[in-house]
Amino acid sequence: MPAEPAISTSTLASFLFVLVRLGGMLSFVPIPGSRTMLEPVRVVLLLSLTFAAYPLWPAAGPETLTAGRFLVWLGGECMIGVAVGLLVGFLSEALVFGAQAVVMQAGFSYASAIDPSSQADSTVLQMLAQLTANLLFFCLGADALLLRTFARSLESLPPGSIEISQAQATRIIAFGGEMLSLGVRLALPLAGLLLLTDLTLAFVSRLQSQLQLLSLAFPAKMLGTLAGLAALAPASVWIYRVGLNRMAATLQEFVH
Repeated sequence: MPAEPAISTSTLASFLFVLVRLGGMLSFVPIPGSRTMLEPVRVVLLLSLTFAAYPLWPAAGPETLTAGRFLVWLGGECMIGVAVGLLVGFLSEALVFGAQAVVMQAGFSYASAIDPSSQADSTVLQMLAQLTANLLFFCLGADALLLRTFARSLESLPPGSIEISQAQATRIIAFGGEMLSLGVRLALPLAGLLLLTDLTLAFVSRLQSQLQLLSLAFPAKMLGTLAGLAALAPASVWIYRVGLNRMAATLQEFVH
């Protein structure tokens, strides 16, 4: 008699569905050092979270699961994972976009450093905003919200029932616009401060043409930006919390 496999086809299919959905979601989640960690470590992390969700694995009957249907369902799992991951990525980009909006006017565009997450040249303010977003992601409980949403999606959105409508796709794009709007609102006070600094230096230079204030422009603007960032630190937390609440409301629309 041929030996029966220890793992059934239904269990293997459920494992792949959960693995693909979780992998698509984690590809956009701002986990510190996720881009630079070794591949075996990333694989172990993904497999550990997948096996931890074993009680919630959806059932996939082998009698109804053909090869074509399996590929279609696998694409749907990847699509819903990427959609949720994009929402989290847009949330982090709110602070990064706010810093990027004033980095050139503040004079920090001349100094760049290596971004540990992408190994690309990034400005100091941009890296500071990215690290702040990563810190707030864990401090405000966004990681727990994401895991709860993932667990709930396995119950409310089993394989074969995933279909991102045009309204949901539009909601994702609108959420990205809302996060950019929050980033602009965060950058407006700094932009106004830098504009006033330029106008003041230009006015003084007009009154006293002998004064060489060009050499003082960059230090004054950089010091003013640092002071403004320190004053806006509580506002950054508030903006991130507002974005987190909007993201939670958007996720509720996906998993219900």
